[in-house]
Amino acid sequence: MTIHHFKNTPQLSLAEPTPVAVPLGEPVAITSGQGIEHADGVAAGVWECTPGRWRRQIAQQEFCHFISGRCTFTPDGGEPITINPGDALLFPANTFGIWDIQETVRKTYVLLK
Repeated sequence: MTIHHFKNTPQLSLAEPTPVAVPLGEPVAITSGQGIEHADGVAAGVWECTPGRWRRQIAQQEFCHFISGRCTFTPDGGEPITINPGDALLFPANTFGIWDIQETVRKTYVLLK
């Protein structure tokens, strides 16, 4: 068994940034992260995204805790959720919708199969 320790998550160095997969307009949000994936389908790490709008395409259940930034998530068919530093969310599997990042967001996350 290996215990993964993400130290000092607000300042943790992340991977090379890349554009989001499904951008919605300009500016195109840029993401980067550092994480681990296990053979059982569980993934965890630290993720960051610059301002922009894009479509959430992750089908897995996700727990995330927001370290910094401001954003809104609007689930398909639902009401917008305003997210601020210190907030935590649990997305059920197959939660899709629109991210609107107003101020660069950094979060820790766990994706579950």
